[in-house]
Formats: sequence, C-alpha cells, structure tokens
Amino acid sequence: MPAKNRSTVDQLYNLIANEEDARVCRDIPDEACREVPRNFFLILASNVLTKLGDLLISPKTVLAWLMTAIGAPALVAWLVPIRESGSMVPQMVIAAWVRRKAVRKWFWTLGSLGQALSVGAMAASVRFLEGYAAGGAVIAALIVFSLARGFCSVSMKDVQGKCIPKTRRGRLSGLATTIGGTATVVLTALLFWDRGDPSIAFYSLLLLLAALLWVIAGALFAGVEEYAGETGGGGNALSEAFSSLSLLRDDAPFRHFVITRALLLCSALASPYFVVLAQRESDVGWMLGVFLLASSLASSVSASFWGWAADTSSRRVIIRGAAMASGVCLVVGILALVFGPGFGGAWFYPAAFFVLGIAHAGVRLGRKTYLVDMAGGNKRTDYTAVSNTVIGVLLLATGGLTAAISLISEVAVILVLGAMGFAGMLSALRLEEVTEQ
Repeated sequence: MPAKNRSTVDQLYNLIANEEDARVCRDIPDEACREVPRNFFLILASNVLTKLGDLLISPKTVLAWLMTAIGAPALVAWLVPIRESGSMVPQMVIAAWVRRKAVRKWFWTLGSLGQALSVGAMAASVRFLEGYAAGGAVIAALIVFSLARGFCSVSMKDVQGKCIPKTRRGRLSGLATTIGGTATVVLTALLFWDRGDPSIAFYSLLLLLAALLWVIAGALFAGVEEYAGETGGGGNALSEAFSSLSLLRDDAPFRHFVITRALLLCSALASPYFVVLAQRESDVGWMLGVFLLASSLASSVSASFWGWAADTSSRRVIIRGAAMASGVCLVVGILALVFGPGFGGAWFYPAAFFVLGIAHAGVRLGRKTYLVDMAGGNKRTDYTAVSNTVIGVLLLATGGLTAAISLISEVAVILVLGAMGFAGMLSALRLEEVTEQ
C-alpha cells in the first residue's frame, strides 16, 4: 500500500480505536501489528457487506414472506433452523480441516463465494419455479448456503484473532453491524417506499443483489494480510472432530459458556413468532418493509454501543442482552395472553421485534467477543467449532419443540422462550471475566 494511503488508514484506525502513541497489539503476533489498520478495514468492509446481505435474505422476515408469496407457507417453519444449524452442526469436521492450514483467510473467501452462488440459486428458483417446487429449491439452496457459512464462521474468528488485537475486536464487530444496519435502513426505504406486496420479480432482484454483496466481500477478504499461525492435526478429520468434544467434559469455563449460549437461543427463535402474530392480526401490505426496517434499525442503533461495551466486558454485554431478550418475550407473551394477540394494533409487534433485535445484537456480539477472548491459537478454532456444532444440534431440537408448542399457541412459544432467556441471564451472571484491560 502507498505510504500516503497507509497514513490515512492509520489515522482512521487510530480515531476508531482511540489510540494516540503506542498501538495496542495485545494477543496477536508481533509481525501482524503493523498490518492491523489495513486488516481492520478490510475485515470491516467484508463484514458490512455480508451483514447487509444477511438482512436482505433474512429467514425471519424476507424469506418467510417469500415462502408465502410463492405458495409454500408450510416450509416457513424450517427456515431459521436450517439457516442456523446447517452452518453449525458440521463445524467440528470443518475446523479439523481448517486447523491444518497456517493461513485460513481463503476458507472465508470460498465460503463467501459459496453463499453468493446459493443465494443466486434461490433467485433463479423463485423466478422459474412455482409453489412447493420453488419452496423446496429455496430450502435446498439454503442448506448449501448454511454449509458455506460454516466455513466463514470457523475461519473468521481465527483470522480476526490473529489480525485484530484484543480490546479492538468488539468495536470491529459493532461497527460492521451498525454500518450494515444503517445501509439496510436506507436500502429498505428505497425498495419498500410506497410499495404494496412485493412481486416475485422484486424478490429475485433482491436475492441477486445480496449475492453480489457476498462476491465483493469475498474479494475484499482475500486482501487481508494474514501471517502463518499454528497448525495441528494430521489425522482423520471426523475422528479429530469427535475428539474435540472432550472440551465439554474437561474445560469447565467453556462448558459453562456453551450452556449459557444454548439458553440464549431464545433471542433468535422468538423473532419469527412476532412476525407470525403480526401477519395474522394485520393485513397491511407493507408490513414486510416495516419488519425489515425494524431489524435494520435495531442493528444500526445498538451494535456499536454493544461493540465498545464488549471491549470493556463481553460478559456484561451478554447479561444485558439476555435480560432485554427475556424481558421483551415475557412482556409480549403475557400481554397477548391476557388481552389477546391483537393487543396494541399493527405497530405493537414491529416495535417489540425492534427491541428484541437490539437484545439479540447484544447477545450475539457479546458471546462472539467472549469466545474469541477466552481462547488463543488452535483452541480458538476448537472452541468455535465445538460450541457451534453443539448449538446447531440443540437449535434443531429446540426448533422442533417450539414447532410442537406452536400447534397449541404461538403465545405459549414466546412465553417458553422468555423463560429460557431468563435462565440464560442467570447462567451468564456466573461466567468468568475474560476481557483484560
């Protein structure tokens, strides 16, 4: 990079990181210190683009509406579990493969391109197929999307841990979410302003736009200057993967973190039920845009706050996010139970969805920063893979349980998830502090 450009990048980084004289390079290799500003912005830009893409194809909002629009509403229940668990369950095997490579950024780049191809396949499916044929093709593409996402999830935490110093990782994630959320707010206003129910052609173009974002993100991430790190494992990836499960038995702090994270699945699983209740109680055609806007605003207004707070104490961020998530679920559930699901009018559920989105951003960012900070070297990769695999399995089980309860009442699901989140908050109170000042 030319000296002038490097100087500008350094100045911007120093402004964001609040550094004046000596650069903080805690918990990263010495040779990686001089590349921190450039890597910070490349990772930031890649994350912004993928977060924008995630919001444009959110299974909680856009894909749920899309399934109904193409005539496959029964498949809506599978969107969130497949989107989340499909990227988590195989991660122990993926991690055993990734661990053998000294430079791991290419796994993220290939994963990003895989997601782009999958989203492009979704666009083609809804454009040229109909009904459950189109819905089944979207589900199949979503499975591939989730598997590609698994490579990104494992490698991102490891690359970030090698290239970005401790106490700067939370603000990186927070900035990415804030910028991505703000961009989605603008894009949502442009796409949904004065529009009724979106057409199939509109959905196809939305998906193609998201695919393009993942292509650009992959190209940017390929430019990250990653120095060779630890490698490990030369045996069979599957046997190595299962041997990593011993961490749950032998590593008490890690086991406690996984239990806490499992209880806090409520913040992700409750959102679609807010949307379902809103669909049932309102016939407003532009409600999809309202929910997408609420999701975007929740990310943009809260993520930077959560990110900076996580650099001080990621444990406290998890606790606060858990308290908000459980609180909004219990309040919504109790009000709907006492006064009926139509309580509050058309804007009640989008407003609750917005608060839950802020809480979920805190839970998600807090636990990601906590995991990166609590481990180093190959242990970071193992922690990520084992926790994600276990959570992926539990997500499918919990999704099945909530689906069964929803046959009785969606309100009951929200109340159960609220109680689950409250238990997660109590568990988070007993987590150890891992952020060094």
